[in-house]
Amino acid sequence: MKVPFAVLASGSGTNMQALLDHEDHGAAYRIELLIVDRPCAAEERARVKGRAVYRVDFGCQSVGDEVVGLLDRHGVRGVLLAGFLKLLPPEVCRAYGGAILNIHPALLPAFGGKGMYGHHVHEAVLRSGATMSGPTIHFVNERYDEGRILAQWPVPVEPDDTAHSLAERVLEVEHLLYPAAADALARALGREEPAPTFRWPGTGIPAGQDLKESIESAFGGAVE
Repeated sequence: MKVPFAVLASGSGTNMQALLDHEDHGAAYRIELLIVDRPCAAEERARVKGRAVYRVDFGCQSVGDEVVGLLDRHGVRGVLLAGFLKLLPPEVCRAYGGAILNIHPALLPAFGGKGMYGHHVHEAVLRSGATMSGPTIHFVNERYDEGRILAQWPVPVEPDDTAHSLAERVLEVEHLLYPAAADALARALGREEPAPTFRWPGTGIPAGQDLKESIESAFGGAVE
């Protein structure tokens, strides 16, 4: 049995598509539903795959209970944020603590926080003169981009990079890294283990290193 997951998104849904595509290659999870806060292209990607789609008003006072209710209705055990721009309600963080992942397009803790998403992140990286960027996968808490880091994959910043070119190269890596992390989380949850404990040495994943082995090490054990 695959572990049921939900995705929350606000935009094009390319990371969600990478997660959906990975299901056909032995993933331990299945995305049961998509929750969005606005009309977006991610909705059509989910519908094409026959997944439930819900559009929720995140300005509503009871949104936390509404989202938890949707997740419970679908038997969800893990939550993946994929380009979701709202702060996750505390009710969701409490109900799914240790089982919510987000992917951020820079090497946290730098270039994170409210308003740091999409092209804003890549523009800030270039303005800073940083020579390295890349995605970060982290557990989610009630503050923007402050949950403990699970994995990072460094991507060099080229001298002639624009925000667009840097974003394209980072996104290519995101589409590899996020499914691997989601799969490791699903397998940990499937073994009925406690919330995964972060044991990463903090050096990230060098390009070319085996993703499965690297991600699994952060969960404290090998995956079958």
